Amino acid sequence: MKPGFDPTAERALAVNLDPSIYGTFAEIGAGQEVARWFFAAGGAAGTVAKTMSAYDMTVSDCIYGKATRYVSLERVQEMLDHEFPLLVERLGPTRGDRTRFFVFADTAAARAYGSTAECHAWLGLRFQHASGSAPSDILVHTRLLDGTAVAQQEALGRLGVNVLHAAFHRAADPLGMLGGLLDDIGRTRLEIDWVRVAGPAFPTNDNRLLALELVRLGNTPAMLFDTGGNPVLAAEALRHQRVLVERGRFAPVTRLNLDLLDRARPVYAADAPAGAPATPALEVMEITTRNLRDTAGAGCGDLTDRIDLLAAVGKAVLVSDLGPFHRLAGYLAARKVTQSGMVIGVPLLQELFDERHYNDLPGGILEAFGRLFTEGLRLYVHPIRDETGGVVTATSVSVPAHLEHLRRHLLDNDLIQPLDCPPGALASSSSDEVRARLAAGDPSWRELVTPEVATLMVERQLFGARPAT
Repeated sequence: MKPGFDPTAERALAVNLDPSIYGTFAEIGAGQEVARWFFAAGGAAGTVAKTMSAYDMTVSDCIYGKATRYVSLERVQEMLDHEFPLLVERLGPTRGDRTRFFVFADTAAARAYGSTAECHAWLGLRFQHASGSAPSDILVHTRLLDGTAVAQQEALGRLGVNVLHAAFHRAADPLGMLGGLLDDIGRTRLEIDWVRVAGPAFPTNDNRLLALELVRLGNTPAMLFDTGGNPVLAAEALRHQRVLVERGRFAPVTRLNLDLLDRARPVYAADAPAGAPATPALEVMEITTRNLRDTAGAGCGDLTDRIDLLAAVGKAVLVSDLGPFHRLAGYLAARKVTQSGMVIGVPLLQELFDERHYNDLPGGILEAFGRLFTEGLRLYVHPIRDETGGVVTATSVSVPAHLEHLRRHLLDNDLIQPLDCPPGALASSSSDEVRARLAAGDPSWRELVTPEVATLMVERQLFGARPAT
């Protein structure tokens, strides 16, 4: 690298100096920064066939068709669909045998004067990994975290360079490709919270593993998977929804996990705020894992299995690195949910009153609970049996004496809601019990899970499940 030369400019120059890479930049809205890097680096004539900037909505519609939203995945795909065939039609006959054509597109909403709207962007790249090949796509959503439009645009420009450079240099290793997208930007400036790749450049890729890799890398605090097990953009899927969350390992999901939601559902529905949508709440099973960062991707396959098991019983899944409950509450609030609820058991409620968990907060447990019960969030607490066979509920659970007034306050204000449960339903049917019975060769493990889960476990031989002999 030349002394004093910016690493992003170095990557742009490397693309410019490759005679096989040639294409179009199309940038609308506040996304006007990517092409500039390639011009500023030098040698842009070797890379840039055309640049487009359609800032006016009417002009954009005339080129790409009428849009319902201008900063959206659909708009980026319309841009790629328009520009790539046009590029190949015009230049394919004269240089298609020696060129890997590409179209880079982005659309962004940066910080506007006096606005508090979310700042975010969609980026798309359609490219040929070899001359004459069918095209492949990389699609990325990012949240712009800088405080000014100028800084946001600068960060977005760097990200665009990284995407283009990675496509032509690291497409054979999609997981490794993700690791370089925030090079010379940093996670305090951008959050990459969704990515999808497709096409012949990625023949063996699983986009779910890419989504989990974003969490492992710290590029986003959580990734949402829909009831079909597909990664979706949480900011869109959760916005203005009523969301009921159950946290657990779900290895595997058991009847007890589902029973907890069944018992919480009517209580949660009764707490719906005035004017809340009448549609059913989105029920999300959250898996919190810090191990992703420590194992360099190991265990992601196990997580996809758990996602599939939860999809088999019709549940969405949030895989997160959020850790403390108050961080999960903040995550939901930032995504503008209408109503948030969390389903937990008595043991976890006791854990919440352990002040050692909040040593990193200046305000300790009071600060943590202030963040937890933000935006009207409530806890729905399932009872358990203790060692003596007695039933312990949210109203009878023991917490440190000096915090008893705090527990009472939360109960009196309905921020903690005890759940009723028939005594016969308190028998243990945890994931640990399922795995223990499997390890012992006890076929009664099937009684603890639904038929759909049992079938999938046997088909994939998950957690030691085997076909009957």
